[in-house]
Amino acid sequence: MPLRVSLPDTLRDRLDAADRALIGLWASASSPVTAEIVAGSGCDWVLLDAEHSPNGLESVLAQLHAMSAYPVAPLVRVPYGDTVAIKQFLDLGAQNLLVPMVDSAEQAEEVVRAVRYPPRGVRGVGSALARSARWNRVDGYLGRADETVSLTVQIESAAAVADAERILAVDGVDAVFIGPSDLAASMGLLGQQNHPDVVGAVLRTIERAVAAGVPAGVNAFVPEDADRYIAAGASFVAVGADVAILARQTEALVARFSAAGGDARAPRSSY
Repeated sequence: MPLRVSLPDTLRDRLDAADRALIGLWASASSPVTAEIVAGSGCDWVLLDAEHSPNGLESVLAQLHAMSAYPVAPLVRVPYGDTVAIKQFLDLGAQNLLVPMVDSAEQAEEVVRAVRYPPRGVRGVGSALARSARWNRVDGYLGRADETVSLTVQIESAAAVADAERILAVDGVDAVFIGPSDLAASMGLLGQQNHPDVVGAVLRTIERAVAAGVPAGVNAFVPEDADRYIAAGASFVAVGADVAILARQTEALVARFSAAGGDARAPRSSY
């Protein structure tokens, strides 16, 4: 008898069950080793980034494999909201998708259609050949595929903030994720994600999401920012990225031992 497989809970399921904000980390190194280290940190979710990192289908698949032994929800950010790209990432077994640069309810509706099979959507049917259904080892996959996928759309422009209420009302959008960096750029404040106007836009979007009963996430690599957004009602927060942690911690370690006045010629150990 062939093995029958049950898929893990989606990020939507975990958010519904949570009694606190879920803490996440960015995995941008495109390495299954790094992704596994991040997944074992005790965080709740890990983002695999195919928008701003050198990730493709094969590298994302390898990272999903590496993380599968850990109780985290992998969230895969696709490069853009393209129907074909979404189909490919879904078929390789990405259950939780984050789609960037969704500026309107109409765009959100198109993305929803891309993640659903007909008649509710336009996702191509290839589950018998795909890891998403574990090659037809998930009973009844086609009939309940929507239950196995969660969709988060990214609000990261002034236009998206202005249309947030309509985006939040789109059936099939399970959560929104706010990107302060691109939001700041769209507001003419490039590199100023802590500008009061940007922070205010983030807080207004979280407030609207809470009122609509839709989980809102946010990128907040500064601890004080994360605290502020959690207090405002954010349901999931990204608090750091593997490559940023590696860059800053290696810089700090080298600075510690090469500081002005330090003796770089300390005697070596005898063993």
